[in-house]
Amino acid sequence: MVDAPGKKLVLVVDDEPAILRFVSAGLAMGNYEVVTASNGSAACDLAQAHQPDIILLDIVMAPDNGLETLARLRQFTRVPVIALTAHLDICDSAIQAGADATVSKPFKPEELLDKIQSLLG
Repeated sequence: MVDAPGKKLVLVVDDEPAILRFVSAGLAMGNYEVVTASNGSAACDLAQAHQPDIILLDIVMAPDNGLETLARLRQFTRVPVIALTAHLDICDSAIQAGADATVSKPFKPEELLDKIQSLLG
């Protein structure tokens, strides 16, 4: 169920189904509602439709990468975005493009939950 009362909604964007399942399971255990997208276009559509509290955005995706998706998201929302990437050299670019924080892959679920809580207050 999306937009359950009392739960924060997280939009998870990644082109790897295994990562979507892993992150979604960890967020559900942390009492978050989750909606997922496997590409940037779907992410923008879902962000407009559901107005999530926070977005977790993979940077290295195809066909549109996370930096392009972030630029499109920033045209209509200021919701916090955590950029997820295995490429540490991209972290600075993600912050400059408008991400609020980065988390390096691989990560532990607790690390991601801590970062989310720090941004949501």
